[in-house]
Amino acid sequence: MMYRLSLQRRLLGVTMLTSLVALLVALGAMVTYDLRAYHEGWVADLQAQAGLIGRATAPALEFDDTRVASENLALLRLQPRIKAAAIYGPQGEVFASYTAPGADGALPARAEQPGLRRADSDLLVVQPILQGGREIGRVYLRAEYAIVDRVLTYLGIAAVVALAALGVALLLSTRLQRAVVQPILAISDVARDVMQRQDYSRRAPKAADDEVGVLADSFNGMLAEIERRAQEVRRLNAELEARVRERTAQLEASNEDLRLATATAEKANRAKSEFLSSMSHELRTPLNAIIGFGQLLAGDTGNTKPERRQEFIEHIVDAGKHLLTLINEILNLARIEAGHVELSLEPVALDEVMAECRQMIEPTAAQRGIALRFDAGSGQVVQADRMRLKQVLLNLVSNAIKYNRPDGSVDVGCHVAAEQVRIHVRDTGRGLAPRQVEALFQPFNRLGQEGGPEQGTGIGLVVTQRLVQLMGGRIGVNSRLGEGSEFWIELQASELPAAPHPDTDWGALFNPTVAAPAVEVPATILYVEDNPASRQLVEELLRARHDLRLLSATDGRAGLERALAERPDVILMDNNMPHMTGREVQSLLKMDPRTAHIPVIALTASAMPEAAASSLAAGYFRYLTKPLNPAALMAALDEALKAARTRR
Repeated sequence: MMYRLSLQRRLLGVTMLTSLVALLVALGAMVTYDLRAYHEGWVADLQAQAGLIGRATAPALEFDDTRVASENLALLRLQPRIKAAAIYGPQGEVFASYTAPGADGALPARAEQPGLRRADSDLLVVQPILQGGREIGRVYLRAEYAIVDRVLTYLGIAAVVALAALGVALLLSTRLQRAVVQPILAISDVARDVMQRQDYSRRAPKAADDEVGVLADSFNGMLAEIERRAQEVRRLNAELEARVRERTAQLEASNEDLRLATATAEKANRAKSEFLSSMSHELRTPLNAIIGFGQLLAGDTGNTKPERRQEFIEHIVDAGKHLLTLINEILNLARIEAGHVELSLEPVALDEVMAECRQMIEPTAAQRGIALRFDAGSGQVVQADRMRLKQVLLNLVSNAIKYNRPDGSVDVGCHVAAEQVRIHVRDTGRGLAPRQVEALFQPFNRLGQEGGPEQGTGIGLVVTQRLVQLMGGRIGVNSRLGEGSEFWIELQASELPAAPHPDTDWGALFNPTVAAPAVEVPATILYVEDNPASRQLVEELLRARHDLRLLSATDGRAGLERALAERPDVILMDNNMPHMTGREVQSLLKMDPRTAHIPVIALTASAMPEAAASSLAAGYFRYLTKPLNPAALMAALDEALKAARTRR
C-alpha cells in the first residue's frame, strides 16, 4: 500500500508542479505585456493630447484670449482620466486652467520644466507651446495613472485562475492516474502472488490495448510459458537436456531481437547526427563563399582588375541566393513537420496548372538546352491544393532539368489509373542506382548527385513528398542507372472542374518598371528602419533616382514624428523596431487625417504568408520581404507614387 500511495503521489506532484509553473509563466508574461502596453499607450496618448492642446491654444496665447484657451481645456471633460490641465504663458504664469469635477490636487503656480514624471498615483506631462520656432507657453496635464490598481487586479485574477486551474488539474490528474497506475499495480499484485504461491495459472488483467496492455500480454505470456514448461519438466524429466537447449535457443533469439532493436536505435541516432552534420555543411558552404570573397574585396588595395572584382561580387550574390534558398526550404520542411501548413483541397484542373508550370519553367529549360514536353488537353481533374500542387510539379520538373544530360529532354504527362490520376515527370539524365533510390527522400540527399556540378539542398524532394502526402497522395520514382528517371505522383481523381483562380505569390506581386517617371519636384520617401545596414542599402538603391528624396528614421516613434512633420509621399516601414512596431506606426498614420492618404510599403524580414496577408488587410500598400529585390522595390515605389498623386 505504501508503494501504491508513493507512486500516485509522485505522479500527482509532477503534474501539479508542471501545471503551476506553466500557468505562472503564462500569467506573468501576459500581465507584464499588458502593463507595458498600458504604460506606453497612456504616455503616448497624453503626449499627443498635450501637443494638440498646445497647437490649438497657440493663437489664443498670441492674442491673450483666455476665453478660447479655457474653452479648449474644457474639452478635456470628455477624457475622465485627466484630472487637471493648465496653459502657462511665456512668463510661466497660469493663462488658463481646467480641473475635473471631484478631482483633488492644486495646479502649480508657475510653469514646470517640460517632461514626463510620476506624482503619487498620477502622471504629469509638461510640453512647450511653439509658435514660429519660439516658445510662447507650456501645456500642463495631470492624469490618473492606475497601473498599481491594475497590478493588484491582475494579481487577484491570477490567484483565482491559478486556484481554479490547479483544482481542475488535480481532479483530472486523480482520474487519469487511476487509468495509468491501477493496471500496473494489478500486474504487480499478480507477480507477488505468483512468487509467493508458485501458482503459474494466475493471469494479469488487461485493461486496454496500450503499452500497459502490451506489458500485461507479455507478462501473461511469460506465465503461460513458465507453466507449460514446468509441466513438461515434471512430465518429461527425461527430455530435460533438450528442453534446456530449447530455452537457450529462445534466449539467443531474444538477444538477437535486442541486438536488432539496438542497431535500429543506433541507426536512427546516426541519421539524426548525419542530418545535423549535413545541414551545418550546407549552411557553411555558401557562407564560406560570402565571407571569403567579401574579405578579398575588403582587403583589395586596387590591384585587382575590375572584372575580377565583379566576378567576386557575382560569387557573393550567387552564394547569398543559394543560402536564402536553403533557409527557405529548411523552414518549409520545419513548418510541414510541425503541422503548421494548412491546405485547401479542392478540384484542380491539371491542364491549367501544367500550362502555368510550363510557362514558368520554359526559360530555364531553353537556357540549358533541354527539350520540354507537356501533355496537352488531358482534361483530368484532381483533388488537391492548387498552390501546393504547382509547387510540387515545379520542383520535380526543375530537378529533371537540373540533373539532365546536355541536349536531353523532359516529358510531363498524366493518365488515369482506377480512381487515381498519376502525373509523371521523365528525364533523360544519368539515372539512379538502387542504393540512391532508397535514400532519395532524405534531407540533404541531392538526388544522388554527390560530387556533381549542380548546386542543391536536397530538401526539396522531402518537402515535395510531405506535401503530396498531406494532399492524400503518393509519390515514387522509377530509375535505372544511365537511362534516366521517372518521378510520379498519384492524387485522387475528381469529377468537378476546378474554378480558375490565381496563386498567391509574394515574390511576384509587382511588375518591375524599366525607368522612373520624370517629375519636376522630387518625391519624398521616408524609410523607417532601425538597422543601419538596411538603411544604407536602400540609400544606395535610390541614389540613382533623381526623382526621389530619401528621409530616414531609426525607430518607430521617430518615424511617426517625422511622418507627421514632413508629410512624405511614400513611407517604407520595417516591422520589428524599438519603442513602436511598424504595424503600430502604420495604424496611427491611418487614423490621422493628415497622413491617412500616404501609401505605406512594408519592408520586413517576416516572410510568412500569413504575416503578409494580415499586413495587407491592415492597410499596407505593398508587402516586400528581405532579402530585398531591387526591381520589386522600384516597382512598388512607382505604383505607390502614382497612387499618392491620384489621392491628392
